[in-house]
Amino acid sequence: MVQVEKLGKIVAHESGTLTILHDISFEIKSGESVAIMGASGSGKSTLLGLLAGLDTPSSGTVWLNGESLFSLDEDGRAALRGRLAGFVFQSFQLLPMLTAWENVMLPLELLGGSDARARAKRMLERVGLAQRLTHYPKQLSGGEQQRVAIARAFVAEPALLLADEPTGNLDSTTGATVIELLFALNRERDATLLLVTHDPALAQRCGRVLKLDAGRLTDNATGICA
Repeated sequence: MVQVEKLGKIVAHESGTLTILHDISFEIKSGESVAIMGASGSGKSTLLGLLAGLDTPSSGTVWLNGESLFSLDEDGRAALRGRLAGFVFQSFQLLPMLTAWENVMLPLELLGGSDARARAKRMLERVGLAQRLTHYPKQLSGGEQQRVAIARAFVAEPALLLADEPTGNLDSTTGATVIELLFALNRERDATLLLVTHDPALAQRCGRVLKLDAGRLTDNATGICA
């Protein structure tokens, strides 16, 4: 599903240049669950952004489902993301002017689905928000907003789910609920799951753990499947 070859990222810095990622290489098979761990500033979120095609590398490349991501232009990368990937962000990234229902419908509408309304409703019911369909993000708790974000990520049944610190803004109890939901949906949909986390217990629920240290891949360990 994901193949990364000698991926590097260098950015301009006031003292010259800063290398964020150094020749990262790994593969993720379809259906795997993989955690990316590392200290703050180790390059985790940068790596995830590159895997999603939200940023471009300084060197190396990424293949998603056999397609070379950076051989495509920006529109092509966006189209590939739309077909293959769903996203769960730490900051939820819900559109404040849309209801929960409308936020979840959005990816389906962008893909031209004719049954977006019904599918979005079923997905919100699945994450326990049947009574919150017409509420706006500001009317929802943090845990509810993250469940809307998870529903939006899964509604188009993506082959690849990317999650960046999905419980970072939640208390421990709410975070645990969200994680159970994330893994349950991952099993049900047989999606490939790639998540960035600083939580060792969460990482060990994944099949593998990739560890980054100052932009270098230092470990590719086996974890405990969820």
